[in-house]
Amino acid sequence: MFIRRIAVVGTGYVGLTTGACLASLGHRVVCADVDPDKIARLSRGEVDILEPRLAELVAEGLAAGRLSFVLGAKAAVVPADADSAAEIVFLCVPTPMGVGGVADLGSVEAVLAEITDVLAPDTVVVNKSTVPVGTADRTLELLGREDVAVVSNPEFLREGSAVEDFLKPDRIVVGSRSQDAAERVAALYSRLGAPTVLTDAASAELVKYSANCFLAMKLSYVNAMAELCERLGADIGDVTEGMGYDRRIGQSYLKPGPGWGGSCLPKDTRAMLQIADSADFEFRLLRAAIDTNERQRQRIVDKVRQAVTGRRSGTLSHARLGLLGLTFKAHTDDLRDSPALAVAAMLRQDGAELVAYDPALSADTAHPGLESISVVEDPELAAKDVDALVVLTEWPQFRSLDWPRLAELTRQPVVVDTRNLIDPDVLARAGFRWDGLGRG
Repeated sequence: MFIRRIAVVGTGYVGLTTGACLASLGHRVVCADVDPDKIARLSRGEVDILEPRLAELVAEGLAAGRLSFVLGAKAAVVPADADSAAEIVFLCVPTPMGVGGVADLGSVEAVLAEITDVLAPDTVVVNKSTVPVGTADRTLELLGREDVAVVSNPEFLREGSAVEDFLKPDRIVVGSRSQDAAERVAALYSRLGAPTVLTDAASAELVKYSANCFLAMKLSYVNAMAELCERLGADIGDVTEGMGYDRRIGQSYLKPGPGWGGSCLPKDTRAMLQIADSADFEFRLLRAAIDTNERQRQRIVDKVRQAVTGRRSGTLSHARLGLLGLTFKAHTDDLRDSPALAVAAMLRQDGAELVAYDPALSADTAHPGLESISVVEDPELAAKDVDALVVLTEWPQFRSLDWPRLAELTRQPVVVDTRNLIDPDVLARAGFRWDGLGRG
């Protein structure tokens, strides 16, 4: 394997994982960010992101001299203490949802403007961030360099298992109009032994969107099936188990919940609609999945109303609710587009007083969605004098809570389990009444 000199611009989930993992494969990697305090912390091996094994890989890369951190993209492309400029530059900057759902490429464009004059001939610029179809061609235009190649190499990293996903990938997708550049990027991952798809840039860019949109539709389908199970007296757990053994379907993404969210699915589904609209294609199936997801949050609120008041249309005014979990999924501290926060906002709008416990959050955690929620650091405080406990995130720790003790603390021993996480028999023995999803 050839050892490459690599620059990674951006040290978020994607950038830091990419840099640390590439360094673990033997490459020389320089990561850049615009936050000087963050660069200082990372240079000391301090990782703010809650991600299994990531801090360990950063520490190993620093100790081996294969990984370093600098301020600014230009300094990563041409490091002051390096023999020569980077051969491959990964762009891992945010591409948030902009006006109308279109991905905002402002950060990508700013980085390109900064580095275009310092790129060495034959450098490969890699779009790792999720970007709209056509961004590779746009990147070439903005660089204005005929001696530089652009490659699309989308990431498939799940928060909470990003390192595992990088080092044991299902596939590597690389797209470019330059076959040589595509092969150079694919060779970076040669030690991983994963299936590799070499294609054009537009197809590579579309792979990430199409995969995420398919998963979103699968989740919306399961949530709809859970509601149907309730109406027909069926059990969604048994239904999805029977479905999942079909190899054409598989076991993943078949668990009902309070709706899908996070930093990818909401953004990518909206972006895909914009991509479809630009091609004069009405993507009705995807629109229905998004609508179903929005409806699911209201359905959860109705379940809580039913559990607390005995009526789906009852008011939660003056009710006190304990929320278990606020992050968008377990094993992460990410609150971006969290369905738990979306449900919490609707409960608060209905008049409920909210207190919440999440293993990844502290009482002083700052986030725009937490202003009306009292975050506590002990599950017993979340249960004290509440009219119901609402499980919103699938943290495995919740299964082993002292449920008899929590039942004693509540005003009304009720659990609304939006993840079907807790064993109903365990809760029944503790004195709780349990209400889950899809259990007719």
